Amino acid sequence: MKVCFIGHRNVNKTEKLYLLLKETIKTLINQGATSFFFGSKSNFDNLSWEIVTELKSIFPFLKRIYVRSAYQNIKKFYSDYLLKFYEETYFPKKIEKAGRYSYVERNYEMIDNSDYCIFYYNENYEPEPKISKKAYFPQKIKSGTKIAYEYAVNKNKNIINLFKQKN
Repeated sequence: MKVCFIGHRNVNKTEKLYLLLKETIKTLINQGATSFFFGSKSNFDNLSWEIVTELKSIFPFLKRIYVRSAYQNIKKFYSDYLLKFYEETYFPKKIEKAGRYSYVERNYEMIDNSDYCIFYYNENYEPEPKISKKAYFPQKIKSGTKIAYEYAVNKNKNIINLFKQKN
């Protein structure tokens, strides 16, 4: 069984969230989860990676997979560096021409390949407005986590939203 993690960039890492996430991951491992997909650039990704890495000492068969949204072709030294933290890394072919939305396509890839999607999704979360050099006013942007969450719902994926469970 495969699991992905997707959450907001800024997540308050509380003891309650840590314990909830750890118990959720352990439950999925006991149900057969062996592979875990990670993106990057969020506190939730980092916390999820820390917990899976901790559990790997108890369950050595666990596989951490880093799905890159940048750097289609990487040098050996960078691959070696990544493989110190993950058992595998890859760049999905469909991201090649995604441009600045490559992280969205990367999240779709992780969702498509997962049996369970663990989210930290707050429907009231407002990402920082983007300030364009061409615009006079900040542009409101849609949360990448929201985009991914809606995609997972539309794909009828098994979703665990820890934000709702935490509160």
